Amino acid sequence: MLNAASNATGQPVAPGSLVSIYGSHLADALIQASSVPLLTKLGNTSVTFNGIAAPLCFVSSGQINAQVPWEVTGSTADMVVTNGGAPSAPVSVPLTTAGPGIFVTGSQAIAYGNWDYVFAAAPGAIPGLITHPARIRDPATLVILATGLGPVDLPVETGNSAPIDGILRRTVTTPVVKVGGVQAQVVFSGMSTYVGVYQINIVIQPGTPTGDAVPLTITMNGITSNAPTIAVSND
Repeated sequence: MLNAASNATGQPVAPGSLVSIYGSHLADALIQASSVPLLTKLGNTSVTFNGIAAPLCFVSSGQINAQVPWEVTGSTADMVVTNGGAPSAPVSVPLTTAGPGIFVTGSQAIAYGNWDYVFAAAPGAIPGLITHPARIRDPATLVILATGLGPVDLPVETGNSAPIDGILRRTVTTPVVKVGGVQAQVVFSGMSTYVGVYQINIVIQPGTPTGDAVPLTITMNGITSNAPTIAVSND
């Protein structure tokens, strides 16, 4: 089982985060969630962590995408997948308060301008999409989508998106975000509008390297995320 954004091996996962579970005969068919709150059973498949049912995004024979319930506590959790009434052997999963992962498409980070929603990539880098580099010192901010950033200051129900009530759900701990090794200014870090997905708004600082493949990382709780790339420009 891995962080669904980074697929980093050997990294613990945080309650509230999205994870990918790999195996065989996990489900009888490919089924995607079609509504929110997410259901805890898709077809004949369900997942529990320490006996707590996990909301499911997607199930197939070889992979399940799920949310680790916010209610799971401790340093480890026993995960069980049940298909057709037959439970798997429990798998011990290491837990942490925050274990960040950045969502990607290929090697490109899912990061876009807060004013135009255009991905921060070189022109033509993502087929079918208009893209352009992120700008250093852009006050409109660059939005990064991630999972595993840990608890937020106001509760969010397991399996549900953050309420659209005008109240932001901010992470209890502010992440350290680096672009090309240079620390960015974090303007906001909190829940987005989809289950288990966080967004970080940053301003890229002077001195940041420019180019079409500048690495982006998030560090929290002593854990550094995967390092996908973005395009950065002074223009």
